Formats: sequence, structure tokens, C-alpha cells
Amino acid sequence: MEGELSYKLESFEGPLDLLLQLISRNKLNIYDIKLSVLIEQYLKQMEVFKERKMDISSEFLEMAARLIYMKTVSLLPKHDEIVRLKEELTGELLEYQVCRQMADKLSLMTGGFDTFVRAPAEVDFDKTYELVHNMDTIYLAYLNAVGRGQRKLPPPITPFTKIVAKKIVSVSTKIVFVLRNLVGKGNRKLNSLYKSATSRSELVATFLAVLELCKANRVEISGESDSAEIKLIGGHKDR
Repeated sequence: MEGELSYKLESFEGPLDLLLQLISRNKLNIYDIKLSVLIEQYLKQMEVFKERKMDISSEFLEMAARLIYMKTVSLLPKHDEIVRLKEELTGELLEYQVCRQMADKLSLMTGGFDTFVRAPAEVDFDKTYELVHNMDTIYLAYLNAVGRGQRKLPPPITPFTKIVAKKIVSVSTKIVFVLRNLVGKGNRKLNSLYKSATSRSELVATFLAVLELCKANRVEISGESDSAEIKLIGGHKDR
């Protein structure tokens, strides 16, 4: 809220800071905290705050509720949860203690956190490369750089030429080709249809076209299968 005053309670920065001072003042073992003593001292400090009519931060009240809950759990027959709760509190206290120690050291090094310093000045750095390398090192670095550049280029066409560069012949075009050769002539030798083929793909397409026409009863085959004089006889005229 705008205009709200914030007070530093005594010399305590927060509930963990207060707990550390209570542990130190009462010579308690931070690794085995006596909850009864710690809670009693903590609540007394809360009463001091109230007597001085100081607003107590919600963090202090939350820690008080946490300690009372831990005391309640410790009275139960099973102690698994209280062990976990005490370990969590001990870990937080140790971590905060280390942070406080580091803050004190930094404060001594810098002369205090309220020290004002000027803005950093702009410095012109010498960008001359002064390192000396062996010739082999430079050569290998060049090859590595060139290799990275080549990896970004598209692959060469040569390995794909045999796959991509081949002309694909469709069976439908060869069906039209066979029918046109039969129209007006009636029949032709099968081998004569292959003479104009320039690739294996075209030969296969022509053969499949003949099979499709036979299946559709558009042409008939007569002659011996092992004879080169196989003739195609048109069964129907092409419309």
C-alpha cells in the first residue's frame, strides 16, 4: 500500500534471524532444537513487540504458528512427521546463517551496502589479435570451418541421378500407343512394339499395357510363348 511505513523490528531482519539469535542466546544446538525452549522465547519476543505497539509482520506470525504446530505434532505417538519438520527448519536456519555470514563479508569488502559508486567508464579495448598459432593448427581450423560451410550446402545431385533422372513411363500412355498401332492394321508382331522403346521403364510399361488390354478383352494374343513371331490381333476397334 502506498505511504505504508515499514519498521525493522529490533535488530531482526525476519523470523529466521530472530530464531538464530534466540538459539545463540540460549546456547541451543541448532541440529537438535529444543522446541519448548525455542517456542517460549519466541512468543516472549512477540509480546515485546506488542508492548511497544509495533506492527508485527505476517512472516513472524506465520513462524509462530509453525512452531506451535511442530510442538503439537511432537506430542503425538508417531514422531515421523516431527523429525521431517525439524529437519526442514534446521536446513532453513543453516542456509540463512550462511547467507548472513556471506553478507557480512561482502559488507566489509565493499565498505557497506550503502556505498555509492560512479557509473562504469567506457573503455576502448585493443582488438588486435596477438596470439601466435602453429601452421598446422591454422590449417586444421580452416578445414573445420570449410567443412561446416559445406554441411550447410544441399547434397550433390550425382548420387540421386540414377533414381531421379530416370524417365517414368506410365502404362496408360502405352495403352494408347498399342491401340494406335492396331487401328487400321488389325494385328502386329509383339516384338515390333518394343523396337521404339528407349529404356527399361518403357519396355515394362508396354508389356503391362498389353496385359491390361488382354484383361479388358480389347486385344487377343496368338502364337507360341517362346516364339518371336507373337501377333496381336485387335478384338475390338478403338472408339
